[in-house]
Amino acid sequence: MFVRQNLHDPELTPGAIAAAHHISVSYLHRIFQQQTPGETIAAWIRGQRLEGARRDLADPALDSVPIHAVAARWNFPRAADFTRTFRAAYGLAPSEYRLNSLAERAQTQRRQTSKPRAGGHETESPSTHW
Repeated sequence: MFVRQNLHDPELTPGAIAAAHHISVSYLHRIFQQQTPGETIAAWIRGQRLEGARRDLADPALDSVPIHAVAARWNFPRAADFTRTFRAAYGLAPSEYRLNSLAERAQTQRRQTSKPRAGGHETESPSTHW
């Protein structure tokens, strides 16, 4: 919970997490390895931040926020590093992902508004009543 609440904090490190829980860093690493074998705390944090950035890029309410600002909000201060990391994780550049996500969402919304009504009748546009 502590880590998720502090993902935006650039000072979120294994040392900071250990200090907040009054445990040693080595004990934190042992606990983490028991919970998620094969992954380090730092890699998990980076993955969570990347996922947060991915969600923000797909959010229509944030479509006017520049990609570099989304990246910085999730502690990816260098745009080139963010793009490289994002592409490695999701197979697309952040800009391509945003365009695709927003286009898919718009297409889904258009389909939903043109579905037949509960009575089985096609949705009519206002112009059909003129």
